[in-house]
Formats: sequence, C-alpha cells, structure tokens
Amino acid sequence: MKNILIAIVLLGAITGCRPNEGSDTDSFSKNQIIISDDITHFWEAYDAIHTTDDTLKQMEFLQTMFLDKASIGQQKMMEARRYTPEEYLQSINGRPLFWNSIRSNTENIDEYNKALRAGVDKLANIYPSLEMSTIYYTIGNFRSPGTGMDSLVLIGTEYALGDINVNTSELPEHVQNYYKINPVDRLEFLTVHEYIHTQQKEMVHNLLSLTLYEGIAEFMAIEATNQKSPWKAFEVGPKNEDNVKERFEQDMFRPNSIFNWLWNSSDNEFQTNDMSYYVGSKIASLYCNNAIDKEQAIKRLIELDYANEDEVEAVVDETTYFSAPLETMYSNYDASRPTVISLEIDKSGDKIPAGRRTITVHFSKPMDTEHRGFDYGPLGENHVLRVDKVIGFSEDSTSFTFEVDLEGEKHYQSALTTNFRSATGYPLKTYLIDFETK
Repeated sequence: MKNILIAIVLLGAITGCRPNEGSDTDSFSKNQIIISDDITHFWEAYDAIHTTDDTLKQMEFLQTMFLDKASIGQQKMMEARRYTPEEYLQSINGRPLFWNSIRSNTENIDEYNKALRAGVDKLANIYPSLEMSTIYYTIGNFRSPGTGMDSLVLIGTEYALGDINVNTSELPEHVQNYYKINPVDRLEFLTVHEYIHTQQKEMVHNLLSLTLYEGIAEFMAIEATNQKSPWKAFEVGPKNEDNVKERFEQDMFRPNSIFNWLWNSSDNEFQTNDMSYYVGSKIASLYCNNAIDKEQAIKRLIELDYANEDEVEAVVDETTYFSAPLETMYSNYDASRPTVISLEIDKSGDKIPAGRRTITVHFSKPMDTEHRGFDYGPLGENHVLRVDKVIGFSEDSTSFTFEVDLEGEKHYQSALTTNFRSATGYPLKTYLIDFETK
C-alpha cells in the first residue's frame, strides 16, 4: 500500500487484555537505574544565580554549574525540546514563585522513585520481553513532562513532579492546565508511556504511524497501571466517536495534517489537543481485545515496525475500526486528488524559445487559491524554473498562470508539489514541468 500518511492515537475499552495477571515480576525494577544528578546541579546554579543581578555572571553560573555538568539524559531532553540557555535564565529570573514552590518536590524524590519503579514492574508484568532503559530526572522549560528515546526515559521534572499546590501564576494558561491533573499522581502512568517509546521501533512521520506510535504507548500505560488516561481527548473522544473517526479518515493520507491531531493546541473542532492519542489507543485496545493470545498481541503492538506498511496495515485492518480497509480508503483518496491535465506554453518545435514566456497549468479540479508550491526537479537547483511573476489562478480556479525569463539552450525542470491542493483539500499529484530551450 502506498505511503500511508497518518499517526493515530486512540483509547477505548481496555478490559480483558492483561496477560499473566498476578505473575511475579517485581524483581525487574531492582536493577532499574534512576539518575537525578541534574536536579542537584540545577538548584546549585539556581542559588548562585540569585546572588547577583549581573546577567553575564548569572549565565556563567548556569553554564558551569548546570549545563556543563548535564547528564546524557539532560542533554537529550534539551536537544529534543530545543531548550536554550537564555530560556533557562529567563525562567529562573522570571518565575521565582513557581520554582520555589516546586523545589521541595524535586529534592525529596524517594517516594517518586518508588512510583517510577512500580510503573516499570507493572509494564514488565504485561510485557515480559521488556528491555531495561535508564531513567533520568531532567529539568526542562515547560515543553515536555517526559519523553523516551533510544534506551533513555527522560522525566521533565518541572512538569512531572508538580502538584496542585505548586504556584503556577507566572506560567501561561496552557501550561497551568497541566498541573490540574496533579502530575505526581501520574508518575507510574507517565513512566510506562515513555518506557514504551524506548522499546518501540523508529517512528515514521505520517499521521497513521505517529498516531499508532503514541496511542500504543498510551494504551499500554492504561493497561499496565489500570488507570485512565488523564487527557481531555479521552473524555471527548468516546462522546464524539463517529465524528472523530470520520474526520480522521478524511485527514489520514493528506500531507500536512499531523498537527490537526497531534502535538497541537486545543483550538480545533474538538476543543482538545492530541486527539490522535485517543484514536491510536482505541485501535490498540481493539486489536488486543480481539486477540486470542493477549501477551502476543501486546508484544506485536509494542514491537510494530512502522516502516513496514504491510505490517501496519494488517494490524489496523484486523481491528475493523475504520469504515473500510486501509487499501480501499487509500484508493478512494488517491482517486480524489487533482492532477495536471495540460501545460500551456509558447513552443517552437520540440524546444521552447528563450526569453519572456507565460506558462499556464490546467488542473482537473478547482483548486484552493491560497496554496501553491514548487520544488526542484531531478536535475536539481541549477535547472529549476524560477517564477518571475505570478499572474495567479483563473476565475474558476482550474488553472494557474505565471511568467518566467528563460535562458537559451538550457534544460529546465520544476515540480508542482502537494502544496497545490483542490478546493476540497486534496493534494495535487506531483507534476514535473520538464522542457529544453533553444
């Protein structure tokens, strides 16, 4: 099946999918390594910074006492979330009420370590093939409560160790909302979700694959801890099941649709972010609950190869979650895409005369006049057809006209990309403009 473009996140009924209930795997986390040095280094830098108003000196303290001593986990979190030294210093100086109110939580982590280990053991109970990863407490700047990469579980302490007593008055409203779930009560859940990411194969950046990647991790956290997901998507999703499914099917193969469903704001028709977490979790739940061998089903979901389209398709189609098999839906989608039906340009024989020329592209369907895109052809940048003047779309939106200045005896190529799209939102089938001048 051709490039499935989606990332799904679901959550639904989750009963009846716990293998080995009651089996003794409590010993797994005895060897669990938990690194908290970055917390110590952060507060040392924090205290030093508050001894002076000299910002150059403050930055020196931050660099030498915290950033230069960063663990590999802290480094990876900063890299993944693009945290900068300037952001840290601005936050330390601008949010004293927050930092002072969360400090005691971050400096007394024995109880929190128990929660992390409990999450790991519960995951090992449903997934005996679990491979050990190292857990790092990191200090971030409000862009992630946690993430998992390679063999590292990274806990964003400023989020994950917060509770309802933390003073959030200095934080943006969307950040304040996170603390309403009393994050310290969700440490087991968070640990399982992020630990799953260290077990999964590399993600593929299309909507369906990303939805499954995150949704499977969320489902496993629900399954292992027997807790509900704390996210609003899991309240809204079940109440709007048909609409969510229909809208997801419409976006599934469309490029640039990921942020309609994932890592987005709540400014959308469902008034919640990360709805794909729900979709992916629901698919995982259906797959697991339909399976005869529950342990094998969990193993297959966690170890799913997102680069193998046949494998992804088989798992999704077995759930019958969508209105049709993926192959059928893709065929219907592909048939709805606009095409270039002709190219109008001054010609003389097989080659086009050099000089100022007008080119008109005719499409099979009315197009969205707000979007267009060109790219290099196979011959690269030196042969690209550079648009000198845009005349624009025709009144009926079925053609697009522009002017170019052509050199003599040159081979030109330009690709019309999927940024061109129909009025109904379907991306253009890529078309190569390819000609020589005389």
